[in-house]
Amino acid sequence: MQQVKHLINGEWQLGEGQPMIDVVNPANQNVLATQTAASDLQLERAVAAAELAFLQWREVPAPERARLMLNFQHSLKLHHDELGELLAQDTGKTFADAKGDVWRGIEVVEQACGIASQMMGETLENAARGIDCYSYLQPLGVCAGITPFNFPAMIPLWMFPLATACGNSFILKPSEQDPLVPNRIAELFVECGAPKNLLQVLHGGPKQVDALLTHPDIKAVSFVGSAPVAEHIYHTGSQHNKRVQAFAGAKNHMVVMPDANASQVVNALVGASVGAAGQRCMAISVAVLVGDAKALIPQIQMEMKKVRPGVWNDPEAGYGPLISAASKQRVAGLIQQGIEEGAECLLDGRDFRIADITAADGNWLGPTLFANVTPEMAIYQQEIFGPVLLLMTADSLDDALTVINRNPFGNGCSIFTSSGAAARTFQREVTVGQVGINVPIPVPLPCFSFTGWKGSFFGDLHAYGKQAVRFYTETKTITSRWFDGDVAGAPNMTIQLK
Repeated sequence: MQQVKHLINGEWQLGEGQPMIDVVNPANQNVLATQTAASDLQLERAVAAAELAFLQWREVPAPERARLMLNFQHSLKLHHDELGELLAQDTGKTFADAKGDVWRGIEVVEQACGIASQMMGETLENAARGIDCYSYLQPLGVCAGITPFNFPAMIPLWMFPLATACGNSFILKPSEQDPLVPNRIAELFVECGAPKNLLQVLHGGPKQVDALLTHPDIKAVSFVGSAPVAEHIYHTGSQHNKRVQAFAGAKNHMVVMPDANASQVVNALVGASVGAAGQRCMAISVAVLVGDAKALIPQIQMEMKKVRPGVWNDPEAGYGPLISAASKQRVAGLIQQGIEEGAECLLDGRDFRIADITAADGNWLGPTLFANVTPEMAIYQQEIFGPVLLLMTADSLDDALTVINRNPFGNGCSIFTSSGAAARTFQREVTVGQVGINVPIPVPLPCFSFTGWKGSFFGDLHAYGKQAVRFYTETKTITSRWFDGDVAGAPNMTIQLK
C-alpha cells in the first residue's frame, strides 16, 4: 500500500501526526494510498525551512526565477498524460477532463515565466523639483496554499508557481481526498531545479489548516473551497495579520434569450452543468430561459439523458463519479428535497446504475434535471456540487438579471444570445465577477485574473493574472533627492515637497 509522504526541507517523509486518512478511488472504493497528517513538529520544521528558503530565494534575480518556471512548464508538458492518468484515478475524472485540469494549470505556469516584466515597478522623474519617485514590488515571505479536491493539479498550479516566481517560498496543503497529483507535481518542481526547501507539501485536515492560518511566520494564505470554510479561512487568517484570498462557493446562471442558437445552447448547458460530475465552482447549475426559450426544455432533457457516467478510461463516459460516498449522499438528499418542495424532476440521476461490475460500488449519479424551480427552494439556494441542472423561466432579460443579482454568490454567469445590445446590457448590469457571452464557463486565461464577486470570494486580490502578482508582493515606494552641494534656505516646515 502506497503511503503519502510530506515534503519538508527537501525530504519526503511520512507523517507523524493524526489522523490516518485513506485515499479512495471514487469509482470503486479501492484504497489507493494511506496518509498520516503532519505533526505539530513537522509543521514547524516546514515553516522554518520555508523561512530560510525565502531569505535565500528573494536574492535570486527575476530572470533566473523565470528560467525555473520555463523548465517547470516544459516538464509538466512532458508528463501531461502521466499526470492526467494519475489525476483521473485519484478523482474519478475522465481522462480528457483530467488532462484539461493539468493543462489549465500549465497555462498559469506559462504566465509565471514572464515574471520579470510583471514585477516591474513605476518611476517618475522630477516628481518635485530635483526629486524622483519610483517603486519596487518585493516578495512577502512564506506563503501558504490550501487547495480543494476537484482540481488537484490546476489549483495548486494557480498558487505556488506565481508565488515563488515573485520571490516567495511556499507551503502547499492539498486536499486530503486526492493528494497524489499535488505530490507528483511537487516532485517535478524539485527535479526542475527548485531549491530543495522552496516548496513544502504538508498533508492533513482542519488542524493543520488552522496551524497554517495562525502561524506568525506565514504572511499570506490562498484558499479554494466551500463558502463556510472560505469564510473561516478569511476571518482567521485576517485576524492573524495575514493577507488572504479565499475563493468560495457558487451558483452560476446561464441566461438563454429567445434569439439564441438552439444547438449551441443545449450543448453548452449539458457540458457546463454535468461535466466533471458538476464538481466545478464554475459549473452552470441554473439556466434562466427567457420568454420563448422555454421551448428548449424537451431538447435539453433529451440531450442530458444521453450522457452516461463511466470510469476514467471509458472513451464513451461523459463524466466520472462524485468524489466520495458522503458527497453522493448529500447531492441525493438535495434532489429528494427539490422533489418534495415542488420542483419538477425531469431526470433523476439517483436511478443510474453502471454496467461495469468492477465499478458497481462507485459514487455514481446520473444527470439530473429540474424544471419549474423557484428561488426559495433549497436546490436553488445551496450549491449542489453534483450533475444537477435547474431550469427557471423569466419574462424578460431584466427579470433574469433580477434573479441573478439577488443571489448571494457571484462567481460566474453567461448569456446566450444573438443580440449585441442584450449582451452588453447583461455584462454591464449583472453583479457577477466573470461573464461569458455565448461562452458557458467563462474561466479567464491567466493573462487576466479569476475574479469572483460577492459570497464567492473573500479578500481583495484574486488568483493568477496581474492581481496574483500584487497579492504575492508588497509595493515599496522611494522618494529620492541628491544634492550637488550645500543648499541655502530655511527649513521646510510643511509636508509639501520643495
